[in-house]
Amino acid sequence: MSGAPRELTVELGERSYPIYIGEGVLDEAGNLFTERGISKKSPLMIITDANVAERHLGHLAEVLTSAGFTVVTAVVPAGESSKSLTELERLIGIALEHGLDRKSAIVALGGGVVGDLAGFVAASFMRGIKFVQVPTTILAHDSSVGGKVAVNHPLAKNIIGAFHQPELVLYDLKTLQTLPEREVKAGLSEVVKHGLIWDASFVTWCDENADKLTALDPDALGYALYKGCSVKAAVVSKDERENDLRAILNLGHTIGHALEAVAGYGELLHGEAIAIGMVGAARLAVRLGASEEVYTVTKHVLQRVGLPVRLPAHLATDEIMRAMMHDKKFQEGTMVFIVPTAIGVVEINKSVSTSLIREIVEQLKQEAI
Repeated sequence: MSGAPRELTVELGERSYPIYIGEGVLDEAGNLFTERGISKKSPLMIITDANVAERHLGHLAEVLTSAGFTVVTAVVPAGESSKSLTELERLIGIALEHGLDRKSAIVALGGGVVGDLAGFVAASFMRGIKFVQVPTTILAHDSSVGGKVAVNHPLAKNIIGAFHQPELVLYDLKTLQTLPEREVKAGLSEVVKHGLIWDASFVTWCDENADKLTALDPDALGYALYKGCSVKAAVVSKDERENDLRAILNLGHTIGHALEAVAGYGELLHGEAIAIGMVGAARLAVRLGASEEVYTVTKHVLQRVGLPVRLPAHLATDEIMRAMMHDKKFQEGTMVFIVPTAIGVVEINKSVSTSLIREIVEQLKQEAI
C-alpha cells in the first residue's frame, strides 16, 4: 500500500466501524476483513456490476482467496435498473445455492447502485448478515457510509430498503482512475454537497481545486473524499436513522430523485440530478429569505466541477411533481425540504408548499448556463 491510508470511524457504539481511504487499500483487504471478524469458515459473496467486474473483481477475489476466504461472486448489469426486487431475488438465490449462512458476509464492490443493492441483500438474507462496502466511484463516498440500503420501485427511488450498517468501508483511490469523465463529475456533486451543508471553507476549497478534482489528482481527491466522508460520518454518528439531523444529507435530493424517476434512471446520472436539485434548493432558499449568495455560490461551484445546473426542459413539470409526491420526504400535503440558510448551513423545512416547488421547477428549466 503506497502511503498510510486516511482512517475515519463512524461512531455507533458497539456497531462503530472504520473507513479506510487510500491508494492500494484493496491489497490489505484480507487482513482488514480478518481484523473485523469476517468469518473464513463461511463463504462470502462479492456482488459487483459488469463494468467493475472487468477491472477489479479478479484482484479483490484473489486477495481474499489468498487470505483464506471462500469467495463467491455475482455480477449484475451496470446501471440503476439493477436496483430491483428481481435482482434482489436472483442474488439471494445465488447466495443459497453457494451455501452462504448466518456467519457469511456480502461484499459490495462498485458504485452506489451496487452498494445499495448488495447492502439490501445483506440486510434481507437470513434477516441480516454482515457486509462490507468497497466503493469504486467518487459518488459512492456518500452512499457507502451510513447504512442506507435499498432497491427502487418504478414509482419511487429507494422506497424499499433498510438501515444496515457495514462492518467496514475500504476506499481504494486506484479504482477511481478508470472512471469515465462524466462519472467523475457526477461523483463530485456529493462532495460539494457535504461542504454546502456543513463547511463553507470546504466549498471554497472545492472551487479553488476544481481542476485538480476533475483531473483525479490523488492528493486533492484523497483530501476531498476524506472531508466528505468525515461530514457523513459525523452526521450518521449523531442520527443513524434519520430522525432529525441526518435529513440534512438530502440537500438537493427531493427534486433530484424526482428527476431521476421521470427521466427513467438513465438520462441523468444521480450526481447530475442532485446538482440540479441543489440549485433548486438554493433558489428556494432565496425565495424564503436567504442571501442571494446562497444561490450564486451554489451554482458557481457546481459549474466549476462540470455539473449541470439546468433542468431538461422536455421533462414534464406535472410528472416531476407527481414523482415528488411519492418521495419519502412528502408528508401530509407539504414537502420536507433541506434549505440552505447560508453556505455551509442548512435547515429542515417541513412546510414547503407544492405550489412554490412547482415555480422552482419551472425556473430550473430556464436556468442560465
